[in-house]
Amino acid sequence: MPNPNPIDPTQLKERAKLDPQIARWGRGLNTRFLLESGNTAYLIDIADGQVQAVNQGPFVMPGWVFALRAPAEEWQAFWQARPEPGHHDLFALIKRRSLKVEGNLQPFMSHLFFFKALLASLRPNGASAS
Repeated sequence: MPNPNPIDPTQLKERAKLDPQIARWGRGLNTRFLLESGNTAYLIDIADGQVQAVNQGPFVMPGWVFALRAPAEEWQAFWQARPEPGHHDLFALIKRRSLKVEGNLQPFMSHLFFFKALLASLRPNGASAS
């Protein structure tokens, strides 16, 4: 069932500040990644584990290190307070081929807990990632 109140990824900067563990997992991380939810794209800038900016597209030839792309319905299921199995984790989305990860995967994989917690922080209760 779709969420009547869609999640807004532009809230990532504020949500990430609520959990100091997210910043610890992101120490030393400097990157820009693209988060695509259906036809809506967001460029997210990270500096030393802190979300510096979240900009919503459309963009003309945006520069990013890696991209996370999934249909809007998949992100909405991921961002439920208690996601169903298969929607509870980024790797569950990848395994189901709902989430595509493109580009240089080194920053994503080396700071995997950071990205899992950062994106899970958008859940209504701020539930941590699995």
